[in-house]
Amino acid sequence: MSAHWIAPSILSADFARLGEEVDAVIAAGADLIHFDVMDNHYVPNLTIGPPVCEALRKHGVAVPIDVHLMVRPVDRIVPDFARAGAGFISFHPEASEHIDRTIELIREHGCRPGLALNPATPLEYLDYTLEKLDLVLVMSVNPGFGGQRFIPSALRKLEAVRRRIETIGRPVRLEVDGGVKVENIQACARAGADTFVAGSAIFGSADYAATLRAMRAQISAL
Repeated sequence: MSAHWIAPSILSADFARLGEEVDAVIAAGADLIHFDVMDNHYVPNLTIGPPVCEALRKHGVAVPIDVHLMVRPVDRIVPDFARAGAGFISFHPEASEHIDRTIELIREHGCRPGLALNPATPLEYLDYTLEKLDLVLVMSVNPGFGGQRFIPSALRKLEAVRRRIETIGRPVRLEVDGGVKVENIQACARAGADTFVAGSAIFGSADYAATLRAMRAQISAL
């Protein structure tokens, strides 16, 4: 994998051909697959659960599956996704009764824990958790729906999180999710992101490989 990872979000894929769609973006150069889990409770939408994650693994998907839990409560579903083949599991601090316990639960089940921050979520949640995380996910839209417009203040948040990561002296991925496309991915990378979730920008394009190449070219031009 390169230092910068691109994670197509299957929320924007054709679900009638999901295995084929995932194969196509991996062949096009995706580093990992982003898996959006929504419960119609924490967010106003309902998507997919562990059986779909397990089905992708059985289908032969070998790249890491980056599970983003937009659910409440969190802890009940973590073991299921670990068994289903998740690599990273991120959750929202507002959705957990005990954030530190949830982080430990994810790691105990063999996955890499991440904390997801909504546009208005304060960075103070990282004060006592960052050293235990493998990933921080900065939302550049409000969670719940694909295809939303990028919120520019996310760039300032990415910069602030990157400064925090640099002070702890251990590798933590910094992921940005929401409205990421060819036109703004360079700004996200400049702000400190190294992992980029893109849904409609990739799956809505006519040529997945060309879109991924264009995104990487923007990042490389920094």
